[in-house]
Amino acid sequence: MNHELIAVVDEHDNFIENRPRKEVHKLGLRHRAVHILVFNDANQIFLQKRSLTKDVNAGLWDTSAAGHVDAGESYDACAHRETIEELGVCVDETLSFLFKLPAIPETGMEFVQVYRCQHNGPFTLETGEIDDGQWFGIQEVAQRVKMNAPSITDTFKTLWLKFEAINNE
Repeated sequence: MNHELIAVVDEHDNFIENRPRKEVHKLGLRHRAVHILVFNDANQIFLQKRSLTKDVNAGLWDTSAAGHVDAGESYDACAHRETIEELGVCVDETLSFLFKLPAIPETGMEFVQVYRCQHNGPFTLETGEIDDGQWFGIQEVAQRVKMNAPSITDTFKTLWLKFEAINNE
């Protein structure tokens, strides 16, 4: 959906105007996104492999579900919507806010609000957005991020390092 409208924001995440998604990316404007980390009862994390047709990070492994906050939408509403759209499940009962990342080049100039939830699957992956999905052990993910694996998105690497930091406090 390259023609969707998303909110352009300033350096403090204050709304400026709505613009088409493609334009926001092309111009490198600050905007909003959510990323949801889905864990199962075995404490594994579900990662999605982005579709090869995506305009950004095609074919790379990323968070369980993620997406742009639409114009006029809240971060929380977006997290709810994205898990339903991308994974085919409602996780509202276990969905909780973890932290927020600043809009920096590693996040594609997105303010990223990160959430966590529990779900054991099965999932119905959104065709056209996701080519594959798989459960991974925490240690395997940590090792791949530490090694800066080129098969993982920069945004996921950035948020995973923050996730590890807050879990080791």
